[in-house]
Amino acid sequence: MANQQPPKPVVHRGIVKQILSGDAVIIRGVPKGGPPPEKQICLSNVVAPKLARRANPNIENSVETKDEPYAWEAREFLRKKLIGRDVAFTVEYVVPGSGRAYGCIYLGKDASAENVTESIVAEGLVEVRRGGIKPSDDQMKLIDLEDAAKAAGKGKWSKDSESGRIMRNIKWNIENPRNFVDSFHHKPVEAIIEHVRDGCTVRAFLLPDFYHVTVMLSGIKCPMFRREEDKEVPEQFADEAKFFTESRLLQRDVHIILEGVSNANFLGTVQHPNGNIAEFLLSEGLARCVDWSMGVVTTGTERLRAAEKVAKEKKLKLWKEYIAAPTIDITEKTLSGKVVEVVNADALVIKTSSGEFRRINLASIRPPRLGPFGEDQPKNERRIRPLYDIPYMFEAREFLRKKLIGKKVNVTVDYIKPASDGYPEKTCATVNVGDINVGEALVSKGLATVVRYRQDDDQRSSHYDDLLAAEQRATKNSKGLHSKKPPPIHRVADLSGEPSKSKQFLPFLQRAGRSEAIVEFVASGSRLRLYIPKETCLITFLLAGITCPRSARTGPGGPSESEPYAEEALQFTKETCLQREVEVEVEALDKGGNFIGWLFVDGMNLSVSLVENGLSKMHPTAERSNYYHQLQTAEEKAKSSSMKIWESYEEPQNVPAVEETERKTNFKGIFVTEVGTELDFYAQYADKGAQLEKLMEQLRSELETNPPLPGAFTARSGDLCAAKFIDGQWYRAKIEKVSGGTVSIFYIDYGNREETTAVKLALLPPAYHTTPPQAHHYYLACVTLPVDEEFRHDAIAAFRRDVLNNQFLLNVEYRVGQQEFVTIQTQEKQGDVAAGLLADGLILSEKRRERKLAKLVSDYCKAQETARKNRLNIWRYGDITEDDAREFGYSG
Repeated sequence: MANQQPPKPVVHRGIVKQILSGDAVIIRGVPKGGPPPEKQICLSNVVAPKLARRANPNIENSVETKDEPYAWEAREFLRKKLIGRDVAFTVEYVVPGSGRAYGCIYLGKDASAENVTESIVAEGLVEVRRGGIKPSDDQMKLIDLEDAAKAAGKGKWSKDSESGRIMRNIKWNIENPRNFVDSFHHKPVEAIIEHVRDGCTVRAFLLPDFYHVTVMLSGIKCPMFRREEDKEVPEQFADEAKFFTESRLLQRDVHIILEGVSNANFLGTVQHPNGNIAEFLLSEGLARCVDWSMGVVTTGTERLRAAEKVAKEKKLKLWKEYIAAPTIDITEKTLSGKVVEVVNADALVIKTSSGEFRRINLASIRPPRLGPFGEDQPKNERRIRPLYDIPYMFEAREFLRKKLIGKKVNVTVDYIKPASDGYPEKTCATVNVGDINVGEALVSKGLATVVRYRQDDDQRSSHYDDLLAAEQRATKNSKGLHSKKPPPIHRVADLSGEPSKSKQFLPFLQRAGRSEAIVEFVASGSRLRLYIPKETCLITFLLAGITCPRSARTGPGGPSESEPYAEEALQFTKETCLQREVEVEVEALDKGGNFIGWLFVDGMNLSVSLVENGLSKMHPTAERSNYYHQLQTAEEKAKSSSMKIWESYEEPQNVPAVEETERKTNFKGIFVTEVGTELDFYAQYADKGAQLEKLMEQLRSELETNPPLPGAFTARSGDLCAAKFIDGQWYRAKIEKVSGGTVSIFYIDYGNREETTAVKLALLPPAYHTTPPQAHHYYLACVTLPVDEEFRHDAIAAFRRDVLNNQFLLNVEYRVGQQEFVTIQTQEKQGDVAAGLLADGLILSEKRRERKLAKLVSDYCKAQETARKNRLNIWRYGDITEDDAREFGYSG
């Protein structure tokens, strides 16, 4: 019987997926409708040196091992020769139990190609097994190749075993990941991908120092594998994403840019010779862009977004059910204009070249928000002032105000947010001043954060990724909102509507001369709200010397109509000074706690400017100011040009000026009930005294008959009530303010004020509401108080001593607005009270220009001259009306 030839081994084909060691590889077969089959093949008849292994924390007594000599070189020889290549292989035998297959691999399509076992033996990188009774022809050939390698001193058979050998010192753990990332300065590092955990997570060796790192691809996220009990359950498309990455990166030479840290893992970009793997995953619909890591991407986020957009449009894989969110058509994509207001910290008001005012919200920006209320201050007891109470809100507003107010900006509208939940429609845009993206600059300072969107929401800033990168920088540098330090605290005194507090600040502001201020709000052409940094206070400021048209207001009698050009005056003042740094000169304080004075913008007097533009008229009180001639010239100019409020004005022609030349006198008997602090007083008409007494008796009798229940009355600001005075009697009063348990009241028939408790108040019967208040408010005419506090105190004390609770004859001399200025004389008309105070050197005469007052002013000046010559009181150190005026604080 002839010798029977052994059957030829079956030749299989596949692609080399991974090199496990110098004698073991994983080959991926040809896919047939599902995941491609994989098979581990060990090279038969050879033994390779063992590679290093890290300690397994899940196995007790597991220790780290080092590379055996030439283990890495053997692995690298096969990797460079085989990874990703088409090969043919045969299986010679399978070890029972372990199932490990041994055979030969050929670098080609069949067994006639290069034998990989023979190639690696010839390089001296593995050792041939020499056991067995009679080696086969294949074994003999391997023995001959090994002997030749030994003779040539190749590989592990070299005489100097360390020559050409790579001594790997693997760093399995990195102690300070953040410093490690920073040390590379975002430069590409050579690397070999050792493992693909999922589509967007790989493990790699960084060369040449062999740092072992886990890298998550920056800016994207693939479907993941979830652990359920002892099984890994893939999300939809997770296997495809992993195969996509694995087939292109596993054991390939790549460059990695380390960009950030997430827990113990690194964030980075993996660059294959064919490009960025993240872009390919996105374009295939196997990954999504994620905002949380997009901010660290250094290689250009626009390419990632573009790749994702392509997959969305084609509805690939993850986007197969994608439906674009509805959008509002943008008719005007770009515009430019001047910034006139910064609204909080995320919106601007811009005046376009056409004169239109547009509110623009910074796209994808979230301003600072109020944190939780302190434990020591319950929520319902807090009065929130967002600009000062929300941490970093003031800093954010100030940053934008200083950079933008009055500057030209370019606006690119990104999207329009429709109206919802009571909020109006918002135009959201990217705003640039020069080459600077305002939103990005704000976020980079840590003064705002970036809005996070749903995956399917494309309505976001066109520079969204730049914003994310800016936020990452701010977080890394612990700036602003990301700082671990306590936020700055702004203790600002709000003096608006607080006459008592305003009086405390008045002397400081008057002595300061010109003070720096920031215009926070403009209520009308002449009424503003100012922040005084030096005094850290907010004040209501009225422009001196002018009368502006009144805007529409809602009062007790219903809404009032706006006077002509009131809105134009308001807009003029807004554009001129809103949120700008200005200078103010405070002169006086009105009874409502509002400061009166002059405001200057870049040296321009706003009062003069309003008059010059025909948006205001000069007020009679301007005659006493240093700016009278400027105002007079401005008003004459506006009149001659028929500007705005003067458009219907006609100069009287050939008509003699009608001016009162004779002083009219109509003296009425009064009884002074209260004296103020500005040469003002409250008085009752003498002929109404009996009627008032009867009214009081009836009120007290009614309340005694039906006594009010203590505590039953609820005090509300502005209401009339009955109040029990210190004498135990009931009087009519008006509630001015309620603060906690304290109620501030004004006795409308006597003019005095008091702070009391609600227990001493009662409901005023309706019948007593109709009688008008009996206390009338007046000011002494043609005189004024000295500025010095000590002199003022002496003058008021003397005035109070002379007039309080006494009867006089009163004559109204002139009116300024709603205020009546009067002279009062004794009942026998033998003495003028103001003239007496002037003669005693306690007050100063006021030089009024009206012809009808010439005789009165002359008499007052003579009385003042008498005091000056005799050096009485305010004149005791000399003449304060000329050279000594500044020394004594006089500015009259």
